[in-house]
Amino acid sequence: MIGHLEKRTSALEELPICLTSTKMKSSSMSGDAIRIERPTTNSKLFAHTRWDVFPAAAGLFHLAYFLGLYFLFPHAPLWVMLVLGFIYSLMVNANINGVGHNFIHNPFFRSRLLNRLFGITQSVGCCFSQTMYDAVHMQHHKGNSDRQDEHGDTLDWLSIYRHGHEGEAENPWRYVFLSFFRDDVGAIKRELRKRKNGDLFWGNIELTAFATTLLVMAIIVPTSPIHFINWRFMLFFLPFWYLGHCFSYLNGYYRHYGANPDKPIAWGVSSYGKIYNWLFFYNGYHAEHHFRPKVHWTKMVKFRQSIADLQKQEGVRTIKRAHMLGFLDPDLPKRGQHEAKAEPAKAIL
Repeated sequence: MIGHLEKRTSALEELPICLTSTKMKSSSMSGDAIRIERPTTNSKLFAHTRWDVFPAAAGLFHLAYFLGLYFLFPHAPLWVMLVLGFIYSLMVNANINGVGHNFIHNPFFRSRLLNRLFGITQSVGCCFSQTMYDAVHMQHHKGNSDRQDEHGDTLDWLSIYRHGHEGEAENPWRYVFLSFFRDDVGAIKRELRKRKNGDLFWGNIELTAFATTLLVMAIIVPTSPIHFINWRFMLFFLPFWYLGHCFSYLNGYYRHYGANPDKPIAWGVSSYGKIYNWLFFYNGYHAEHHFRPKVHWTKMVKFRQSIADLQKQEGVRTIKRAHMLGFLDPDLPKRGQHEAKAEPAKAIL
């Protein structure tokens, strides 16, 4: 297990790493360090670039939209609320995979406290814990949607192979609709406790914040005069909250289905649609992201250009549609067809 962990954590390194494998040794780029251009700024507020005002604003807008649903519900027609609820589900998906995802890898602010407070706003808006999402996501990068080992386990808690059979990826719809219920809070908290940096404390604060918010919403009906027991709103909201997280898992599934779990440069599947990547802050460049997780979203296009020849040589899979619509891809590999395994790559620091 230790050796398995060591060979899969190369993607967590920042600068620079040379990855070699049997096939990659034939590349003209092998033996050369792949450099990552890091954005810099003299801003006293933002840690990396002032462009992070956009994902930060999107996160705050998401929170405002969530609160708006609550206050609007007693006054708007049901059909309007159903449309707005579905939009909220789409926003949960975009937030987790865009704003929250980039915030994990490159926290927006210089101030540690401000980053913690932003994490709370994320947690309330999406009704989860941003810091616990951080722990799950870092585990995802340790395994990179790895196949089951000899004990039937995976390093990646989110691996599409974790609950599959005979070395195949799990049925996509089982993955999408059941993954919401599979989080092991105990394992997540143990991982946060290992960090010894206050993450466990703040994760519990975030859980308390969103749970308290939902409790208040369930008790108080925002009308004049105020009424109590807001069961109609909760009956309306909870299915759309669940649907939003299902959309997120749908995205995650097709960001790795058809990828090569044994080849670092091909750990993910990429989609390069402009509108999609604007909305998701370039997380569509998913093969590139898994190859170098610390590349800032504003540098992703340039980074892809720098490794495009190597990607083509190594067979990195791309799709034309947004990942959420990956099941519509005409070249979708059929489940049951095993991919040829490459020799596992090793990191040379």
